[in-house]
Amino acid sequence: MINPRGVKIVANTVGFFIANDAEEVRRANAFCKACHEGTEDEMQIRKCKCKGFVTGLIANTVVKSQMLAQGIAGKPVQNGGTRTPNKAKSPTPVKPVPADLPPPTCHPYCPLPGQTKIEKKTGRIVNDLVDIDFEQTVMKYDSTGMFHWTPARAIEDCIIDKKEAAMTVLNGHVVVCLFANVDSPLIGLRNLVMPLRASNFHFNELKHVVIVGEVDYIKREWKTLQNLPKISILSGCPKNREDLRAVNVNLCDMCVILSAKVPSSNDDSALADKEAILATLNIKAMTFDDTFGALLKNPSICDSRSPLGTPIVLQRRGTVFGASMPMITELVNDSNVQFLDPDDDDDDPDTELYLTQPFACGTVFAVSVLDSLMSTTYFNPNALTLIRSLITGGATHTLEQILAEGAGLRGGYSTPKTLNNRDRCRIGQVPIFDGPLAKLGDGGTYSDLFVACLRNFGVLCIGLYRFRDTSLSFNASAKRYVITNPPDNFKLLPTDQVFVLKPFERSKCPLTFVETNI
Repeated sequence: MINPRGVKIVANTVGFFIANDAEEVRRANAFCKACHEGTEDEMQIRKCKCKGFVTGLIANTVVKSQMLAQGIAGKPVQNGGTRTPNKAKSPTPVKPVPADLPPPTCHPYCPLPGQTKIEKKTGRIVNDLVDIDFEQTVMKYDSTGMFHWTPARAIEDCIIDKKEAAMTVLNGHVVVCLFANVDSPLIGLRNLVMPLRASNFHFNELKHVVIVGEVDYIKREWKTLQNLPKISILSGCPKNREDLRAVNVNLCDMCVILSAKVPSSNDDSALADKEAILATLNIKAMTFDDTFGALLKNPSICDSRSPLGTPIVLQRRGTVFGASMPMITELVNDSNVQFLDPDDDDDDPDTELYLTQPFACGTVFAVSVLDSLMSTTYFNPNALTLIRSLITGGATHTLEQILAEGAGLRGGYSTPKTLNNRDRCRIGQVPIFDGPLAKLGDGGTYSDLFVACLRNFGVLCIGLYRFRDTSLSFNASAKRYVITNPPDNFKLLPTDQVFVLKPFERSKCPLTFVETNI
């Protein structure tokens, strides 16, 4: 469980620690509240005698309780010995059951023969399906409760043309620019969309996904996407600016650029990412009107002419220049990162990927990162639990078995067991300039922020999101970069945002979260 809420630590619990060395973890294991609570120097935290005493006390208590349960421990007598229980004691006579008693009542969830339905909350017998709780009868999640689910749809029902896309003022959505031929190998689009449909997001928080690419290729992967809600497809080319404007790429929350094409063996390895790079540079060179986006005031109101809803309320201003758009590009060759940011003169071809500006700012993703994650999982299998929470939105053994067998996502009813799977943490961003954390933005340290979020709100900080140019000069960039787990004395800035792991329900948390589910 990653950052669990309201869970008490019991004996034989194993904790996961992310630390610089094993010595820090040993200090955490040796921490005793009775001996070390007021210790300011962490180097003074050493193993004390309390833990051994408590462990022995617990073991002695467990042994005694087991002896009492099995009837081994006798009653004490006056001379200090024990008296063995009398085994020859006659058993307690069983009272006969009267013959005229009515049969036992059936469980309220189990209808008797002849009854139509029984309401789950009150146990009231109903004969009309309309009276049954709608939330309990409609399948909204998959059979494991980990992801949002919808009945299978034909791909033709999700295809929109440029006119329909233009009439629907898309806003706050995710645009997937996909380069693929009809016979290109499958890349697994479900692995991209499923984390965006995790059940620890409320349905109204799910961002609409619009895929721009070859429809005949997407048909081959549609079987894995047909049960995921809020997906639309535009038949077009990601390099065509008319198609990009039709889906309001300047109003999206994220633009993802992927390529499924395989270069021929005669091509240079640097040309493997040519289309993804050209599409990225093409979007950065675009300019847009200074317009506002729109959202539905009531998502239940829909227009028959618009498959995604009717624009009613102005929401936010779109980007004017494509260079300031939020986008991420997938690269096969790490060295091609130098071509994604022509204005960056610091990136040398020999620079490691994690030291380049596009990677630090989150605008590029390389295939080699997956190799690093796989290597980490091989040497530390427990790290897979954390990786699932950060990347895939969570998974269960049952769901993995279902997907491995090719059955796909299957719908399930909302039961207490499946609904409990929604109660898992998720990633979010918290701004420092506003709310209860505003006072820490002026001279505060990361350790103050970490402790305040954890103690007061149950939120676990994992890093900062800082402007690349902190000065207020005219040429300052709006780009941000990630600082993962900075040192405890790291100074905060009022413009910083914090990456956190937050609980599923946040109604009682006064923090203002910036949604980031991609």
